[in-house]
Amino acid sequence: MINELLKRYPKLVTCKSDIENALNLMLKAYENNGKVLVCGNGGNASDSEHIVGELMKGFMLKRNVDDERIPLNLRKNLQGALPAISLVSQSGVLSAFANDVEPNMVYAQLVYGYGNDGDVLICLSTSGNSKNCVNAAKVAKSIGVKVLSLTGERESELFEISDCAVRVPETETYKIQELHLPIYHYL
Repeated sequence: MINELLKRYPKLVTCKSDIENALNLMLKAYENNGKVLVCGNGGNASDSEHIVGELMKGFMLKRNVDDERIPLNLRKNLQGALPAISLVSQSGVLSAFANDVEPNMVYAQLVYGYGNDGDVLICLSTSGNSKNCVNAAKVAKSIGVKVLSLTGERESELFEISDCAVRVPETETYKIQELHLPIYHYL
């Protein structure tokens, strides 16, 4: 599948090893019963929701549910899920924490609450310097959550602190986001 991705998006050839490392990070988390947490701002927040939607239900392949604890009549209408949480959709705690404590720590608070050793935090930031994503990544690293960042090509704080950073070869926000989409679909 990586070859198809690179054929369709040749600009991503420079990111091939990082994309493969990102996949391995996620696979390891799921093989160890972990989960993925996702955050971003603006368009990246929407991408966070999109990523979680693809992970929590079948994407290209149907994921049958064989869990015999669930009655068959219910099971046949479920799809296997890869556990994932979009931190951007936690509006109650986000608004309360931003109002009562510190706005740039909202995702960090959620990572602290949801994250476990071996989970993966995906930070989407076109600049790689979004303070709330950087703070979330710092907390993640402190508690054993691996950090995967999708950014633009410029050096950034997220690049420096991530376990894996995929820096797409663009500098304009919309062009960066256009290249993030096929990467996370691949993942």
